[in-house]
Amino acid sequence: METPRNEGQPTDKQGMDRRELLKGGARTVAAATALSAMSSITAEAQATGSKVKPNFVWYISEDNNPYIGAYGDPLAHTPNIDKLASEGILYETCYSASPVCAPSRFTLLTGKYAETCGPAQNMRAIGKMPSWIKGFPEYLRDAGYWTVNNWKRDYNVEVDLAAIWDESSIYAHWRKRPAGAPFFAQFTTLTTHESKLFPEAATKSDPSRMVVPTYLPDTPNVRKDRAHEYDNVTAMDAELGQILAQLDEDGLTDTTFVFYFADHGGALPRSKRFANDNGLHIPLIIRVPKQFSSLSPGRPGTVISSPVTNVDLPPTVLSLAGVPLPSYLDGAPMIGWRTRPRQIVFGQRGRMDERYDLQRSARDERFLYIRNYMPHRPYGQHYAYMWQERGYQDWEQKHLDGEVNAAQDAFWGEKPSEELYDLQRDPNQVENLAEHHRHSGKLNWLSSELDNHILSTNDNGFIPEESPLEGYEQSRVPGAYPLRQVLRVAETAIERDPDNLGRLVSELTDPNEVVRFWAAQGVLMLGVDGALAVQTLNERLQAESSVQVKIVVAETLARLGHTGKPVQFLAETLANNPGVRIQLQAANSLTYVGTAALPYLPIINTAAASLNEYVRGTCRYLQFVLTGTYTPKSPVYLELADPNTPNLVGNPFVDVGAH
Repeated sequence: METPRNEGQPTDKQGMDRRELLKGGARTVAAATALSAMSSITAEAQATGSKVKPNFVWYISEDNNPYIGAYGDPLAHTPNIDKLASEGILYETCYSASPVCAPSRFTLLTGKYAETCGPAQNMRAIGKMPSWIKGFPEYLRDAGYWTVNNWKRDYNVEVDLAAIWDESSIYAHWRKRPAGAPFFAQFTTLTTHESKLFPEAATKSDPSRMVVPTYLPDTPNVRKDRAHEYDNVTAMDAELGQILAQLDEDGLTDTTFVFYFADHGGALPRSKRFANDNGLHIPLIIRVPKQFSSLSPGRPGTVISSPVTNVDLPPTVLSLAGVPLPSYLDGAPMIGWRTRPRQIVFGQRGRMDERYDLQRSARDERFLYIRNYMPHRPYGQHYAYMWQERGYQDWEQKHLDGEVNAAQDAFWGEKPSEELYDLQRDPNQVENLAEHHRHSGKLNWLSSELDNHILSTNDNGFIPEESPLEGYEQSRVPGAYPLRQVLRVAETAIERDPDNLGRLVSELTDPNEVVRFWAAQGVLMLGVDGALAVQTLNERLQAESSVQVKIVVAETLARLGHTGKPVQFLAETLANNPGVRIQLQAANSLTYVGTAALPYLPIINTAAASLNEYVRGTCRYLQFVLTGTYTPKSPVYLELADPNTPNLVGNPFVDVGAH
């Protein structure tokens, strides 16, 4: 039930210096607590006065924050969700573990943080996951459940779909199950997906009534997009109403847990793909059926303010079904729980589409802490797919025209290494409190807890993409991935202190590739203050064995004015390396060397026709920039036909015969 907000002074533990944590041992996460509680949860689930096993429906909306009446949004028209909230439990502070679909769905399928199985933390990647980690519906199937998925997969990992789902298609439905079988049915609606904002459309919601966040310019297109988003949420709400009506028709309402949530934050500018509150904060409502009301954490209509995360959803379902929890799960059940609620939830941002970045975040009920491990890259890197949204086009054009204020312009410049926001007083996240002495205790506490989380999950996000060290088992080979050392080097790098140059240069010859990678990043982040390392960088460009490290070294040299061999190396890597992610890293670095890339425009032109959408998008953008023809409306995104795209004609939620 609702827990009181902690607005008091930080404890001694909150003031702990994270450098001490990195030097010493990480505090052990109490995963064993979940196992000790499991037997009591299972016993309670079986002692509800009924031999009927509970059913489960997951209704997942894509790309939306809680623009919902039940969450207090006065502009929302969401009668079905609001009614569901009045009958269930509303989680006020639910976070997705990732701000984009594929890494988020990895977590929803496996109950693991995506960054534990690199490169699953990146968008459209194949996580290296051991075979003994399974999609959690497989455990339900083993327990006699009928499991169906309608229809989106996008799991960022190769799995045996036939082992997980009895059916996964646009027509999958509980009504196809064997008579009397309990079921787990997952429905995903694309009605709120960001792509629905791309076409011009008349809006039912009034653009003049929209509330434009202070970090965005107030333009007609920004207002239209927001109105369009509210219309999409209303349509999504109606689809949920169809699902709930079908449960009623089938006499299943009193035995079915209904979970409504989003895969990650919203589609509007500075939301999806960013590890801030807009990108990670999602709605979550759970309706506990009458036959299992003893398991509910509160009466119908209860609002829970303590934070939860989507990594908690798989263990919640398994525990309610009476299925033993696998020991590898990173989350804990939210219902039937007998211990203290979470204090903090964590989020991450890795490569989003074609652009590289690395953010980690920690949030309690009120404050959000963000650490930027690539502060030299602006938030406003160009994303070919995302830039189809007119709100981004307007925002960038206003920036280019010098017609934005400081809060709106911050998106287009380099980032601070640390951010801290009081979401109660500053929901738009424009006043960074990281340098405010008054909040140092809160910052140190969230920062040290984030370090503990990174270490305890063996976060793979610091490993350069396509390194052989990526993967759950690969990164856990003794000595292969010295994460504590990597964190110390990365923290030194993001300080961007010229006095650290000597330390960073000394790490450039470390035996470990990841340490060298972050040392090179640190020199790159120093900009002109790294010029004293030019001789060493030239030596490393010749001697370095890791192409990922060489790409960073080459970009650093080029940005320091040494453009000959370094830029040639980047161009040849783009042209000749067989790894598309290596090509992508080279293309990203070429984007930041300016006109020095012009002699290699023929190579860039060839790469702009790549079959890989991310290499293609990066190089199409670079074409426009180098030829001086770029505008925010340039048609950078180019989609190639995909014969595997399913036909979505018809309504998959209703085109199913009664069981």
